[in-house]
Formats: sequence, structure tokens, C-alpha cells
Amino acid sequence: MLKKLLIALAVICGTCFTFIVWIQSLVPPLEQDFSNTTRGELHYLQQRPDIKRGKVLAVVTSTGVMGDSAKPTGYELTELARPYYVFTANGFTVDIASPKGGKPPAVIDQDDMGPFDYAFLNDREAQQKANHSLPIDQVSAGDYQAIFFVGGKGTMFDFPDNTDIQALVRDFHKNGKVIGAVCHGPAALANVTLDSGEPLIAGRQISAFTNEEELFLIPDAAQRFPFLLEDRLREQGAVFQGGPAYLAQVSVDGQLITGQNPWSTWLAAESMVKAMGYTPVPRQVTPAEQTVSLLLAYEQQGYKKAREKLRQLRDRGDLDRRLLAMHGVVSAMRWEPGKTLDIIRLLSNSQE
Repeated sequence: MLKKLLIALAVICGTCFTFIVWIQSLVPPLEQDFSNTTRGELHYLQQRPDIKRGKVLAVVTSTGVMGDSAKPTGYELTELARPYYVFTANGFTVDIASPKGGKPPAVIDQDDMGPFDYAFLNDREAQQKANHSLPIDQVSAGDYQAIFFVGGKGTMFDFPDNTDIQALVRDFHKNGKVIGAVCHGPAALANVTLDSGEPLIAGRQISAFTNEEELFLIPDAAQRFPFLLEDRLREQGAVFQGGPAYLAQVSVDGQLITGQNPWSTWLAAESMVKAMGYTPVPRQVTPAEQTVSLLLAYEQQGYKKAREKLRQLRDRGDLDRRLLAMHGVVSAMRWEPGKTLDIIRLLSNSQE
């Protein structure tokens, strides 16, 4: 019996390996090197250099190790770089703060990096701010029009119970200013109570990294983190709005703007600009965003509509086939054969 089980397991593993290799064969290698991109090359930032609209505070984690483990963590660089430039392009000066101040730990995933992210690394002013972040206890809420909590797993450990963060959030809320967060960033809102004793997020529409997304990546997340973020937000009375896993989902509840995951970052930042009363300056949507919109069309309207959208994106060259393939692999790992085959079909059609 044991021998038969081992043989079956070997066959399954071999099939999965062959499938993943085949999927990868459909994906072109990275052809463009963005590592030397500078902010001066980003046309997006050159459109309205004359507008000055005040300041936005971006808050990142100071935690570099995940709980009692030796697993490194920190803030997600892409979740800081992209909002940083959205706010900058729209006339805001961005300051960066963290619970401890100084140089906070950053998580850099090369597979997710694009021109804006590399430009941030090559931007002397941005790096000065990121590597010398303001201690959160020295920040005055009155200096800023909005506050944005950057994601990263480290936030789960030093955002929720930080009294200085809680005081800032209450101040921004009381004065009708915009509060934004993305991915694990909403951990900053998890334990904030108002003067009435009611949780800040009670009855509010909130998006954040979902249990589904968390547990797929880290099966023992409930043991590694102080809590699961979705669970805590629901416990505090939030009207949790979770979209399809690893696709864009942003909740706008008045002056409170929250995004589900890294793919929600652009939309969350631009929604904050709108909430501050401005029309965001035009920005060319990235191939990754277009691919996410394709996958959302599939989730919401089915394969036929996604196929029509694919044809439009393919003709314009606006498609990130690596990201599309990744979602195919994820679907296979989650034992969703119908979805996996549909994404393979889309990926194959993207080469026509």
C-alpha cells in the first residue's frame, strides 16, 4: 500500500513539475532592463511640476523579522515607491515615517519591480527620506493632508498597538483628512478606537490582505502573526470587502481608502488623490495593471469576455504574460483545473 502511495505521489509531483515547466515555456524572458531608470525619465512626473498641494505622510514598518522566526520581512518597496510617485506627480511632497525612525527594512522582489520602483531606488531625494525615516512619535498630524500606511508583513507586528500611530489616525479622522492603506497596511487601523470607545472601522468598508491570500502563501500564518488581518478587521466591525485573490480591489468609504494587495496600490493611491478633491494627472496604465484587469474580467464575466479583452490588449502590446502565467500556476496549485485551463488558453492566445 505504501509503495503504491509513493508511486502515486511521484506521478503527481512529476506531472505538476512538467506542467509548470510547460507554462514557463509560454512566457517570454524579461527583455527590458529597468534597473537604471531615473525619475527624470518618467514622463508621468514631468506633467505638472508647478502644482504644490501640501504634504502626505507615508508610514512603513520598522520590523525586520517575522515574529519569533528568523524569516526576514519589512515594508514592500513597490507599495511605497508607486504611491510616492503618484502623490508627487499630483503636487504633494511625501515624507516617510516609521515606528522607530531611521532606516527601516525593505522587501524587494525582483519579479515585481518595474520602472517606477527602480527609479525610486535611483532617486537621491527619495532614498534620503526612505533611509532616514521620521520617528512616528515626532510627527505632527497638522503638517499633512493625508496619511498612507504602506504594506509589508512587518506591519502586523508594530502597527496595531502603536499608540502614536493610533493617535495620528484618530487626529486625521477627526479632522476629515484622508487615511489610506494597502495590503497589510490596514493593520494600522485594526485597534484604533474613537473617543466614544467605538472601533474606528466599525461599519466601514475595508479591504486588506485576505485570509485566503495569507494562508495560501503562509499555511501557518495564524501561528506566525499576532492575528490574521481579515479576522481582526471583521472582529472590529469592518464591512470587509475581499476581491478575487491577488487581483486589484480597493474600498472607498468617504475619506478612508484601503486596498487589498500589492496589485491594488496604484488604484488606492489615485483614489486618495480623488478623496483629497483633485483629479489625478494622467498616467499610462502598466502592462501588469492591464493583465490584472483581464483576470478580473475573467473572474466577473467569464472566459468569453476575457478573450475579447485579451484581443484588445494583445493588439496594443499591453500585457504582462509573466503575471498571467503566475496566476495559471497559482490556480493549478489550488487545484482549480477549469480556471487553470482557461488561463492557459488565454496565455496561449496572447502569443498569436
